[in-house]
Amino acid sequence: MKKKATKGILLVQLGTPDSPSTKDVRKYLTEFLMDGRVIDIPYLNRTLLVKGIIAPTRAPKSAKVYESIWDKETGSPLMYYSKLQKDALQEALGEDYHVELAMRYQNPSIELALSKMEGMLLDSIRVIPMFPQYASATSGSIIDRVMELIRKWQYFPALSFVNSFCEDELLIEVIADHAKQHDLAEYDHYLFSYHGLPVRQLGKIDPTGQLKCPENGCEQCKVQTNSYCYVSQCYATSRAIVKKLNLPEGSYSTCFQSRLGKEPWIQPYTSVALKELAESGKKKLLVFSPAFVADCIETIDEIAVEYAAEFKELGGEKVQLVESLNNDPKWIESLRRLAVDAKN
Repeated sequence: MKKKATKGILLVQLGTPDSPSTKDVRKYLTEFLMDGRVIDIPYLNRTLLVKGIIAPTRAPKSAKVYESIWDKETGSPLMYYSKLQKDALQEALGEDYHVELAMRYQNPSIELALSKMEGMLLDSIRVIPMFPQYASATSGSIIDRVMELIRKWQYFPALSFVNSFCEDELLIEVIADHAKQHDLAEYDHYLFSYHGLPVRQLGKIDPTGQLKCPENGCEQCKVQTNSYCYVSQCYATSRAIVKKLNLPEGSYSTCFQSRLGKEPWIQPYTSVALKELAESGKKKLLVFSPAFVADCIETIDEIAVEYAAEFKELGGEKVQLVESLNNDPKWIESLRRLAVDAKN
């Protein structure tokens, strides 16, 4: 007889459309961008912007990109690797644990995953947002949604959350291992590209409203790790990888991709970094994307295709993307440790 699980682990990724059709992509973009933690403006303004402008205009273009990376058998790369991670973690944890996978936007939903866990009468549930660096728009949104749903339960298991794991030893080791699959000496610059955020959101972690963040982050954020500053944690991850690979000073830089709209986002922008590197005579770039734990549209297309083409047009020769964590056994062990260590 199978042993009853007493501990639940909920892995939550950002999300992916159900299919690469324009209809499903529009639905995904609408749910994603209507989140008040993602576009933090008044609801009416957000509705007009997202439903009236962004989703209708971006959906057809994004659908074509999703179609280019979509596998007929396994579907979205993000979903494919997320399922592998979930299954591998379940095997690593054993029968005492029950692991569920959810997407913050679209399917499988957090609501569906929690409804399954509610009926199991678990002693504890540990939620792991699958983002190494904490941001209100990612990990914060997931935690917010879980708390919103679980407060309706008639009983409350012990509940815990992983805030971030930006300097996790095994995570850094996996990224370094994947980088070493390429001839490091072949590249004349190493670029760490993270997902961007509006600068305005950085200052909102201060409840007094007095914190004003510069567009490229505070200087101290580039050398010290702040548990709630996204920029600080991105630079912390870069430093850890640089140290692990023993990269020489001056051979690497950190930048931020995926801007939306005209307001200032965290700088330097990846597109600007590519231009400056090309102008300085750099020809071959090895690009890391340490904000993602699985290859997805932002890595497979935005970096490996879009930025690669852009860099070549600027006079560069090669952009090589370092594979994400995906289902590397060391990353699964890292997840196992995050799942069982309540101190994180």
